[in-house]
Amino acid sequence: MKSQSGKLTRRTFINTMAVAGAAIPFTGIKGTEILNYQTVLDRKIHIFSKPLQWLDYDSLAGLLAEAGAEGIDLSVRPGGHVLPEKVETDLPKAFEAARKKGLRIDMIVTGIIRANEKYTESILKTASSLGIKFYRLGYISYDDSLGVWGTLQKYKPDLKKLEEMNRKYNIHGAYQNHTGTRVGGPVWDLYELMKDLDPQYLGCQYDVRHGVVEGGSSWVNGFKLIYPWVKCTDFKDFKWTNTNGKWNPESVPAGEGMVNFDDYFKLVKKFDVPGPISIHLEYPPFERFNKEMTEAEKRKLFITAMKKDIDTLKSYLLKYQL
Repeated sequence: MKSQSGKLTRRTFINTMAVAGAAIPFTGIKGTEILNYQTVLDRKIHIFSKPLQWLDYDSLAGLLAEAGAEGIDLSVRPGGHVLPEKVETDLPKAFEAARKKGLRIDMIVTGIIRANEKYTESILKTASSLGIKFYRLGYISYDDSLGVWGTLQKYKPDLKKLEEMNRKYNIHGAYQNHTGTRVGGPVWDLYELMKDLDPQYLGCQYDVRHGVVEGGSSWVNGFKLIYPWVKCTDFKDFKWTNTNGKWNPESVPAGEGMVNFDDYFKLVKKFDVPGPISIHLEYPPFERFNKEMTEAEKRKLFITAMKKDIDTLKSYLLKYQL
């Protein structure tokens, strides 16, 4: 097992190499191309594929490679780039398309919240066989009949079973903290859910944008509380806007909003938070873009915007020597 400091243990290294070796005949990748454990811990820059689902696997990989990304945070869920019922055939295709463009898929986004769901095991088994080490879970809603505390206690056994399946396939499942009234708005509820779980196999995909929206200036305390369970992260920004008298957090390009990334990356460095980073593109032109644009127009516009966020993230990683 890996310690809270993120250090590699001999057992973890051996387990990871065993899974990587098993992936060789399945993917056709040469043994020299298999990632070792340290590269899995690297903070490689991935792009969440959600706003790019108009592209096939080859076009998606080509666009992200041209923009300067290092990997794809691929949606493997209903309506996603890979449908759960087709994961065994389509995820390897997407993985190979990424590899041909020099990209990695270290992380995927799923709708999984229980081990006994129809496609949970096939998704985790396929992802693990390819060497994918991280997946994002789906979201849990509070049950008003049980209340906040009762809902958290209800889901603890489900997450324990999921942790056991993750251990079986040597993969980390991560619940994203997200603005709103569902579980994971305030990260304190995630601590209650995860405090008895092994951080190597189940934790939080920390999203600083949502952390700041919900926590104001106290988001720092929440991050300090759950950092041992944070093995992958999201990168995005926001500002408050008033529309028709209602205030809402509006996503904006990284560095143009209210997130204090200096404070955030100081904590990432202090606690040596590892793992891949997913850039979420949730502002125009990626969302609410003109669907009448040609594909060539979209490609040009999207690449320019993506490069800006990628360069902003790289500047912080360089500044803090991460």
